[in-house]
Amino acid sequence: MTATDIGAAGAPLLLAARLRQFRQEGYTVVRGLFGRAEIDRLCEGFTALHASGPVAGHFAPRPDDGDPLRVYPRVMHPHEIDDLSLRVLLDPRLRGVLEVLLGEEVLAAQSMFYFKPPGARGQALHQDNFYLRVEPGTCVAAWIACDVIGRDNGGLEVVPGTHEMDLFCPETADVEVSFAREYVPPPPGLSAVPVDMEPGDVLFFNGSLVHGSGPNRTESRFRRSFIGHYVGRSAERIGEYYRTLSMNGDRVALAESEGAGPCGTEFAPHEPH
Repeated sequence: MTATDIGAAGAPLLLAARLRQFRQEGYTVVRGLFGRAEIDRLCEGFTALHASGPVAGHFAPRPDDGDPLRVYPRVMHPHEIDDLSLRVLLDPRLRGVLEVLLGEEVLAAQSMFYFKPPGARGQALHQDNFYLRVEPGTCVAAWIACDVIGRDNGGLEVVPGTHEMDLFCPETADVEVSFAREYVPPPPGLSAVPVDMEPGDVLFFNGSLVHGSGPNRTESRFRRSFIGHYVGRSAERIGEYYRTLSMNGDRVALAESEGAGPCGTEFAPHEPH
């Protein structure tokens, strides 16, 4: 796979300028990597999964208590319970881009699906490798937009350049605007910039890059997204929560690193927001 292979929209998967941006700023967006029909099928699948009720260990919708995320919680590791999610996580187009970005074979570490309904809180600025604890190196996220995503419905913001920094010790986030506890303020001289996306666009970013999102302030628009996290084959350790697979779907066990956990430590349901 090279940086000139063709994606769903008929454009090269990864132009040289995108690779340069990833190395210099810690992120890049590949536009139209997935087709609209593919994204529609993915969303239909998660709509059906949500309607079928909770799946232990993956997601647990609860009655509406005024918090939209109780009704539409994120789905953790959907690839373990859903064939389409597994195919997306291991998609050859993602593999092609990731191998260019990482310069080596990649392993899939986890998948997530966010519904982020109207009125939902966001996730404060954070670093993914704070949770995955990949050693040596870091993880890379492939964040697939499933809706038109902008600042109004809680799109992602990134802090360019922080991918070259160590993991920060997080502060406590504002429970009114973030469902997760951890918050990493932008370092002095740096600031968060928004990443607007269309369905099928994929944002790739380094696991040390500080990023997050604000609340969905719209009245009727979801901000759905499917996320995969990946590591290079040279990684030796990762948190126990993450069950790494080759991009052919075979289990590849890594040694356990310390201090890891699910992406984002959620505030307890009874805490005010």
